[in-house]
Amino acid sequence: MNALRKSINQRLQELGVEERAWPGRDNGFASLVFRGKEFAHFHNDSEIDIRLGRDVIRRERLSHPADSTVHPDRAGSSPWYEMKLRTAADVNEALRLVRIAIQAIGAKA
Repeated sequence: MNALRKSINQRLQELGVEERAWPGRDNGFASLVFRGKEFAHFHNDSEIDIRLGRDVIRRERLSHPADSTVHPDRAGSSPWYEMKLRTAADVNEALRLVRIAIQAIGAKA
């Protein structure tokens, strides 16, 4: 696990997010769960996929990464947003988006 992944994991725990590694996978894939609901997952140590919903993706003006290797053909209408974690700023942005996602889960509870 690289330093950025360790950093985001620690901060996710502080938000009450649980990481669940998948049995038999050693590539860093893990689900992220808040209040029993999976809302995101790591593809590997440097990529996260967050279920934000189409309205949030549109409002935030997010776009699917052109260099996606995991979901290169993802539909523009998908409620999922994939992002790379290359810098500390990327980690901060991912955490901001995670907060948006878990607020939506909290509002539904």
